[in-house]
Parts: sequence; structure tokens; C-alpha cells
Amino acid sequence: MRLTAETSSDGVRQQLFTLGELPGVLWTPEGAVGARPLILMGHGGGEHKLAPGMLARARRFVIECGVAAVAVDVRGHGERPRDAAFDRLASEEQALVAAGEETSPLLADFQALVARPTVTEWQAVLDAVQQLDHIGAGPVGYWGLSLGCGLGVPFVAAEPRVRAAVLGLFGALASVEAAAEITVPVEFLVQWDDERVPRHESLALFDAFGSAEKTLHANPGQHGEVPGFELDSALRFFARQLGS
Repeated sequence: MRLTAETSSDGVRQQLFTLGELPGVLWTPEGAVGARPLILMGHGGGEHKLAPGMLARARRFVIECGVAAVAVDVRGHGERPRDAAFDRLASEEQALVAAGEETSPLLADFQALVARPTVTEWQAVLDAVQQLDHIGAGPVGYWGLSLGCGLGVPFVAAEPRVRAAVLGLFGALASVEAAAEITVPVEFLVQWDDERVPRHESLALFDAFGSAEKTLHANPGQHGEVPGFELDSALRFFARQLGS
């Protein structure tokens, strides 16, 4: 893990890093000392680790919960090289959405393409970050909607360090088997009028989670219209589950 840049503002330290060829960013309380919980955040499709929503979310996790947060660019996003297979699937999805057609099979293809290497990358990031003195081997949470959920489900299923997850805006077609292996507390978001993910697919994914403690948050609106108060709920959820 190699730190490439560092800035601080309003009590939050932001450190850019590379892990091999994987670009990432770590946020911690300014002057942090000792171990603390860590939240890994998965960005949405077409976004990247420093997208405005990611920055705002990370700052609130750090300031209001006292935890650390980390994010990396997913394959074909941000600073990573363009990926022809990903670009093709993204273009096909946009065309299906514009035509009002079903996108779940295409999203399943994309998840199959990138989930396995992404799980390995994210586990390596956790290994590296938890070796830092101001992070340590504390409890880990996961936050990810849309693409962040599609890749987050197999990651949470495979990673025993994750103790709680906020997921949503994704369907069950490619995720049922992995979802059944998830037993940690889950908060799951559904947009009732989602034009990208059919409602029945989202509800089927929620139903598939093996967690004894899982909560469904359904709000009216389309895919990109998640209410701001859902972040307030995520903050309370992680504070409760991670002990921050």
C-alpha cells in the first residue's frame, strides 16, 4: 500500500493510495490514534471513489461515527483503465432503460464478469488498511447501492470481517446464492418505482438474505431518488452494529 496524497479539512483526513495498481482513498478522523471500526464503501455504476456522493457519505461516517471509511475504483471506473466488456454492457443497459425493457439479465452478466476479482481486491484492501495503527483490526461494515450492492453481496458473503451491511437498488437474479450466505445484520433499500431494477427482483433479493436481523426500507421514486434521510438511518445502523 503506497500513500500518494494527503489532505485534511474540517476534522477529516483524506489519504489517496495505491495497492498494486488499485487506486483507493481512505478517510479517517484528523489526528486519529488507535483502532476503530472501518466501513468499506462500494460506488455505483458510472461513478468512482471520489464521486460527490461518496465524499459526502464518507465525511459523515467519519465525523458523526468516528469510524474510518475506504473506497476504491471498481474495474472500468475512475482511474482504472477502460474495459471493453464493461463499456459494452453499460451501453446495452442504457439502451434497455431508455426502451423501458428488462435489465436484470444484463446486470447479472455484469456481476458475473467483475464480482470474483472485486471480492479479492476488496479483501486485499482490508488486509492493508487494517495494518495501519490508526485503523487496526476492528469491526468492518459495508455500504453499497446499485453496482455497489451487486458487487457487495458476494463480498459480504465471502468476508467474515464484515459485521453489518447497508445494501440496495439491486435484484436477485445473480445474487440469490451469495445472499443466502449472508447472516450479518442488513439494512436494504428499495426504490418502489425503480426503472432499472424490477421491484419483484429487489424484494426477492431481500428475501434471500440469510440474516436473522434484516430491515427493508422502501421509498417511492426512481433508481437515483433515494431520500437523503436514508443516510441518517445508515449512520445509526452502523453506530449500533459496529459499536462506534
